[in-house]
Amino acid sequence: MPDVLIHGDTFRSPELRHEVPIGIPDPFLYAEVGGVKHIVIGSLEIPRLRALGAYEIHPTEEFGSDDLVAAGLTFHEIADEIVRRAVAALGVTKASVPDDFPLRYADVLRGSGVELETDYELFDDRRRVKNAGEVAGIRRAQRAAEAGMDAARELLRRATANGGGLAVDGKPLTSERIKVAIAEAFVANGATAEDFIVSHGPQSAVGHDMGSGPLQAGEPIVIDLWPRDNESACYADMTRTFVVGEIPDELLAWHRLVKDSLDTSFALVREGADCRAIYDASCEGFEAAGFPTSRTKEPGKPLEDGYFHSLGHGVGLEVHEQPGMGRASQSTLRAGDVVTLEPGLYRPGFGGLRLEDLVLVTAHGAENLTQYPYDLTP
Repeated sequence: MPDVLIHGDTFRSPELRHEVPIGIPDPFLYAEVGGVKHIVIGSLEIPRLRALGAYEIHPTEEFGSDDLVAAGLTFHEIADEIVRRAVAALGVTKASVPDDFPLRYADVLRGSGVELETDYELFDDRRRVKNAGEVAGIRRAQRAAEAGMDAARELLRRATANGGGLAVDGKPLTSERIKVAIAEAFVANGATAEDFIVSHGPQSAVGHDMGSGPLQAGEPIVIDLWPRDNESACYADMTRTFVVGEIPDELLAWHRLVKDSLDTSFALVREGADCRAIYDASCEGFEAAGFPTSRTKEPGKPLEDGYFHSLGHGVGLEVHEQPGMGRASQSTLRAGDVVTLEPGLYRPGFGGLRLEDLVLVTAHGAENLTQYPYDLTP
């Protein structure tokens, strides 16, 4: 196993949060040397880290921080020198680093003769199989997602057509109003989200259009939620599609095909299953019904309708991580992976329909972590 260096904070670095499962807002150095985990950090965070009992803790004073301050060095000069001295003291001469390892520290260390290798596969692999704390956090995030979906569905259930759109309690029902209700539900369930999708009508045919404006009766309303659990920093991800009022025949047909694709995909999820093969199976029903997919599109030209995206992706300390579940995937599933299954159909100018579940791969098959109805009617 190679020596490893990571530098960052545990809010923005998923690689570091996987190794140090508490929130630390200021950057610090993490090193694995000969299988031993070391942390170089200021005194503020040392008591919490010691309580975890998993690391050799090195206060910055161990590497002369007081002398560097007394010598009049700047904050950044001190930080650079602490990293250089610590890595030398730990005996690291060659290390693997994540692809977002800070360039300034890479320059300092390479200038001191340390060989650094960016190894994204190593760090992706370390995070793929979720530990118990991460699985628990994903479950909590998923419950928060479902609470958010409940809040949205409650507004949609109460909505009535007012001639110019939908209204609730005499006020226009907009994507923004629904987002407020969803965000409040997240907070009440120990989660947060910077943004999420409440798109409708033609917006819902545009990938990650976050959605805006007043909703209409009879149009697709795609709600895609990925809250982050506050305790673990792990995400969930789920999507449902609704229609208020009469459901167009086209959407009814799409819903049957999308739900069949979701069911077909879920049935194939198990340890050792080929991700590309599961994606291929998710395409077959759409293609048989005459819809284009990424498998059948003209090479070199983007696909804007039909099933134009992958089946899904891994979820954990990032909302999009390995393994990929698309036509470029070369991965097989492992027990402990958490992946989304999210087939959909889209037509520009009209809208889209997507259903997404979050699935835990187990040694004996799969567990659907999403416990939520699929009905188009709210």
